[in-house]
Amino acid sequence: MFPGMNPRDVQKAMKKMGIKQVPIEAKQVIIDCGEKQIIIENPEVSRVNMMGQETFQVTGDWREESVDETPEIDEEDVKMVVSQTGASDEKAKEALLKNNGDIATTILELKE
Repeated sequence: MFPGMNPRDVQKAMKKMGIKQVPIEAKQVIIDCGEKQIIIENPEVSRVNMMGQETFQVTGDWREESVDETPEIDEEDVKMVVSQTGASDEKAKEALLKNNGDIATTILELKE
C-alpha cells in the first residue's frame, strides 16, 4: 500500500486516524458510464470508511466496452404486431423500437 512501510505500521496509523478498511470478495467490477462500460477483471476491492465517509478502492485488469443501447427486436414480436395491426414489417419494427419492445403498446399505437 505504502512503499517501504511495514504493513502493520500502516494498519496502526490508519486505526489512529479512524480509517477502517474491509476487503470485499469480487469476481468482476462494472462501471456503467452510459455509452461505455469500464470492466475490471480479477479485482481487489476494499471498502474504506474514513470519518464516516465510505469509499471503495478497486484495482485490477481493466478494459472499456461500448454499450449498444438499441434493444433486440424478436422476429416473432414483429410477426405478432403485423398480424394484429396489418402494418408492414418495417413499420412494426420501428414502432417496437420506439416503444422499447413493448408489444401491447405498439399494437395499440398502430391500431389508432
